[in-house]
Amino acid sequence: MIATIRVGSRGSHLAKVMVAEVTAPLRAAHPDIAWKQHTVMTAGDHDRTSRLADLATSETSLFAGALETALLAGDVDVAVHSLKDLATTPTPGTRIAALPRRADPRDALCGARLADLPTAARIGTGSPRRIAQLRALRPDITTSPIRGNVPPRLRRSRVMGLDGLVLAAAGLHRLGLSGEITETLDAGTYPPSPAQGAIAVQIRDGEDRLRDLLAPLHDEETAAAVTAERAMLAELHGGCSVPVGALATATNGQLRLTAQVTSLDGTTVIRTAQTGPRTDPADLGRRSAAALLDQGAEHILAQIRETPTP
Repeated sequence: MIATIRVGSRGSHLAKVMVAEVTAPLRAAHPDIAWKQHTVMTAGDHDRTSRLADLATSETSLFAGALETALLAGDVDVAVHSLKDLATTPTPGTRIAALPRRADPRDALCGARLADLPTAARIGTGSPRRIAQLRALRPDITTSPIRGNVPPRLRRSRVMGLDGLVLAAAGLHRLGLSGEITETLDAGTYPPSPAQGAIAVQIRDGEDRLRDLLAPLHDEETAAAVTAERAMLAELHGGCSVPVGALATATNGQLRLTAQVTSLDGTTVIRTAQTGPRTDPADLGRRSAAALLDQGAEHILAQIRETPTP
């Protein structure tokens, strides 16, 4: 019988809140097991100043790589990730055992409403996707990169005198900072990062007993939606450094996937909306990627891969 399970995560307050979100139902389902949080510092945590595009040196995410290394080394038994931090190609020796119900996947603007932003407003974000989407609708907007944990980013945006700050709504809600949100951005106009708001619970391959213990966490609707989004991203060979947005929603056994690729200057926006059965979300993702490529998305993506984000 397993007595203690070590649950690895990043060291941020948000990461620890996510671990608590995951372990609360597990403690209720398995009261005889101790679920212990274990902090793993990642490359992205050690370096808070460099641009993410400069830090990313491989397909392994700079936020997920150290966690996966700890998992494979046996230092932790379970790794809890923001799913959007995980590469779309699984790391050998690992598997995603559960995808809990997703939180709000949308982006949130803090500090002002879009309609109230002044001309040449300064917005805090270093995300190529967010920068591109903002420029597409408001070419006058300028952006300032802000990295780090959520509360310090909110504080720095005020110190810097920014007109607004774009963050993931899920993180703000999880941290009890919903009151900081002045506008939740429409996902139809500002599709979020694929899998934004979703948590991945990762284990080593072959840990069938542990997989069974984690089964109560798994949400099939969330799994279908993020599988479609990540399959689309994989076909586009994209990651956090390319401005690809996507959101899948389920209705009556069907999935509708809205996806968008935006040039960094915001002048070109390519969109598609595809529908398919919830039972084959990966095919929906692949078809959506093909529709984007047919409209010229590869030209945008190739330019972005060759040009450093300002």
